[in-house]
Amino acid sequence: MVTPRERVLAAFEFESTDKVPIHHLGFSSQAASYILGREAYVGGGIQQWREAKALWEGEEAHREFLRRSLQDAYELGVAVVNDILRLHYWRLNEKPAKKIDEYTFLFGDPSSKYVVRRFVPSSELFSIVEEHPPKKNTPISEQFKEAKKYLDEREEWLQKYNPRREDFEETRGLIEKYGREYAIRINGGTVGIGLPTGRIWLLAMVAKPELAARYLDIQVETALKQIRYLAETGVKFLFSGCDIASDNGPCFPPRVFRELVLPRIRRVAEECHKYNMYLLYASDGNLWPIADDLFGQSGIDGYFEIDRRAGMDLRKLREKFPNLVLIGNISSHTLHFGTREEVIEETLSCIREAKRSRGIIVGVSNYVVPGTPRENIIAMLETIQKHR
Repeated sequence: MVTPRERVLAAFEFESTDKVPIHHLGFSSQAASYILGREAYVGGGIQQWREAKALWEGEEAHREFLRRSLQDAYELGVAVVNDILRLHYWRLNEKPAKKIDEYTFLFGDPSSKYVVRRFVPSSELFSIVEEHPPKKNTPISEQFKEAKKYLDEREEWLQKYNPRREDFEETRGLIEKYGREYAIRINGGTVGIGLPTGRIWLLAMVAKPELAARYLDIQVETALKQIRYLAETGVKFLFSGCDIASDNGPCFPPRVFRELVLPRIRRVAEECHKYNMYLLYASDGNLWPIADDLFGQSGIDGYFEIDRRAGMDLRKLREKFPNLVLIGNISSHTLHFGTREEVIEETLSCIREAKRSRGIIVGVSNYVVPGTPRENIIAMLETIQKHR
């Protein structure tokens, strides 16, 4: 009998598979709870709030949070027939300094520098609602000075950073426990400057490219120091990437990507290949303006978070990049707002393309958000089970 791991490895070698491989990128706690039939400890901000609450309650509560989070992530992955397991969701491993109310915690020093985060159950976000001292509208020239200071500090840290084998024991444990049967998603190796990174670094890519280059080099050197140890734990699939595009295209000129980012992604890909690891890259949005570089010249092995609504289509991608493994293309938007029939048709379209073309792993491209109708989630899962 073919294991999920063998199925995924076959897809990466562009061999035929007994079934279409599956990997859904992520689920909100609400969506996962529909599937498991109980409250599920997975998700985004809700997991950060749960961890803050557990840390506030003490070491035993935090250990229980970690145990349950791993168990629920595993059981969810099995329930949705994922061949690649996502065993980690969002974290915020910082003990609050003060509990304001059930949903609100203060982090930092209450007498000087702190942030207040509040959890909103309907959105499952745990966002900063107050910051002290308040952020000022600092002139760009001053922001660049602060960025240079930050880079000086990080480069000094990097010179002293020497990973140890024991730093990766948790990853080793996951691979040993689950990795014989399943492909395991491990995050790392990211090189990029994207929308969540901060406005100053995006500005630097054009106005101060030497600063952006230093910022990216820190990412590269950190990844290069870690990859050997990750390979020793048995990691085979390294999931990297950041949100570098919107529906309208990349958030920087293609020329800048080619000059600054491309050669640095290539270095990480080459290091992964030295250890027989696959490097994958993700971003939402329309990546066509940089597709030839990112998918054709960087050396990456796979692309996930494939944003159908931004024009990233399995058929077009396969025709243009025959050696690129593709993961996803069921839209979170369709699941959230579409009819049951639209969900079924979109799911079937991905399955059909996966059967027509090798090297495709089907799933939700991003995150099954809170408020997604239960019937749409069930329709997608039943369609996959019936037709994969």
